Amino acid sequence: MILRAAAFGLSLLAAENAMAQPSYQLLKFDDLSGWADDDHQAALDVFLSTCGDMRDAAWQGLCNAAREGQEARSFFERFFTPVLIDDGQDALFTGYFEPELNGSLTRGGPYQYPLYRLPANPGQYSRREIEETDAFDGQDLEIAWIDDPVDVFFLQVQGSGRVKLDTGGWLRVGYAGANGREYSSVGLALVDRGIYKPHQVSADVIRNWVRSNGADGRELLWVNESFVFFREVNEVPPEMGPLGAMNRSVTTMRTVAIDPAYVPYGAPVWIEKDGADPLNRLMVAQDTGSAIRGAQRADIFFGTGDEAGRAAGRIKDGGRMVVLMPIQAAYALLPDVVE
Repeated sequence: MILRAAAFGLSLLAAENAMAQPSYQLLKFDDLSGWADDDHQAALDVFLSTCGDMRDAAWQGLCNAAREGQEARSFFERFFTPVLIDDGQDALFTGYFEPELNGSLTRGGPYQYPLYRLPANPGQYSRREIEETDAFDGQDLEIAWIDDPVDVFFLQVQGSGRVKLDTGGWLRVGYAGANGREYSSVGLALVDRGIYKPHQVSADVIRNWVRSNGADGRELLWVNESFVFFREVNEVPPEMGPLGAMNRSVTTMRTVAIDPAYVPYGAPVWIEKDGADPLNRLMVAQDTGSAIRGAQRADIFFGTGDEAGRAAGRIKDGGRMVVLMPIQAAYALLPDVVE
């Protein structure tokens, strides 16, 4: 996972602030709003999908215990302690998704916009130079050809996606690398130009503005000089989610992207999200992204396709995130813990 929510970032620019020294507070499960009402088995199934990749001995022990067969809620309550990590920044929850694009393995008709493999010299060109001069023509780098350049741009923002081929079937692609140029928010550019207010900017707003403004729309996308290259991800069946940072498929509404400087990959994470659609749910920290910085910063995976994208794009809410830590590991945070 990369960039994602930063595409229409605005307030997310605060995520670039230097990492603060965190404080820790141990909680009880009774302190978690809605804990008793969750589907703990669904969360345990997701935990099991990646806990075997956690190298720490304490986590390996819990993973082995989970594999022996446990009643889900009692497993979490018996072996974990909820820990609230505070770095001085307000909580921020956003959403992400896996796009679906229409494409072809050959160029022709509406399919004119390539998804490129990683070239030998990825840092040589900016986005404008790549797209304006067809800089990689003749190098056999095209994985597929897409029918919409705006879809290509947002696929680069999300970092992975599925392509519905004109001949039938699907092709899944994932992040392979980038050109090393600085990422710039096109949403912020629209605000700076006075076209929209910060609260008005979303993925759909950006899409519609670009498509309605011809050359000016293309110029807006070139504000972001960063350009992403892809690889085919044939090992993941189309019915499963894309690969996250743990190189395992992520799960709709049970995977959360976190800042690994604060939260271990694979850890269960209790989400209490405010907003128009409040959400209290146990998820698993299986992903990250360049816009995900801070102890209380998280990106919720909403699934694949346009509907998931619209739902994800509406999320920009406060709340709190509580990490479930192995009991001994939680108490090892003493004497910095506030009980």
